[in-house]
Amino acid sequence: MERARGLLLLSGGIDSPVAGFLAGKKSEIIALHFSNKDFAGRESVEKAEKISKKLKFKKLIVIDLSKQLKELAEKCAPAYYFVLQRRLMLRVAEKIAVKEECDFIVTGDSLGQVSSQTLANMSIISRAAGIPIARPLLGFNKLETTRLAEELGTLEISKGPEMCDVLGPKHPSTHASLERIEEEEGKLELDLLIKHAISQMK
Repeated sequence: MERARGLLLLSGGIDSPVAGFLAGKKSEIIALHFSNKDFAGRESVEKAEKISKKLKFKKLIVIDLSKQLKELAEKCAPAYYFVLQRRLMLRVAEKIAVKEECDFIVTGDSLGQVSSQTLANMSIISRAAGIPIARPLLGFNKLETTRLAEELGTLEISKGPEMCDVLGPKHPSTHASLERIEEEEGKLELDLLIKHAISQMK
């Protein structure tokens, strides 16, 4: 039986490498890293490269979302930035998943850990994609994830701030409504943002 293939959303943080390792026990993993180099530099890309090599992911794809995230921050209500950001990432990821013949997307989400990972917001984020989303760390707490990252040898690589959040608000919404999120997305030309993002794929 052919192994399933998962597209891991690999951030610069501690959680997603662990999620990729766990999903990789039952599937082949391709990593997708969204950088924000105009505002946060290349550090996150360097982390993604080291982690992909360490965990032997089949491939690493990097997309610079700097321009898209800047537009999102300028045109939309700040409180919804993280939900909008992740819905945009999922839409782009779904296109990449189809191109790479992936069966599902993998994320490092852990329930309630940050504003975009409340049950209400995760539900709204998930609706942006029509492909299954696996969340291997859903019930993990930060200590459990950190311990596993240490065992895997990814903790030291991942340490430091997650600069992908540099444009986000101090007080994000933890309970967005789908109606309001779709209203905010109406301020953007999503199809053009997604098309431009994919054209930057490396």
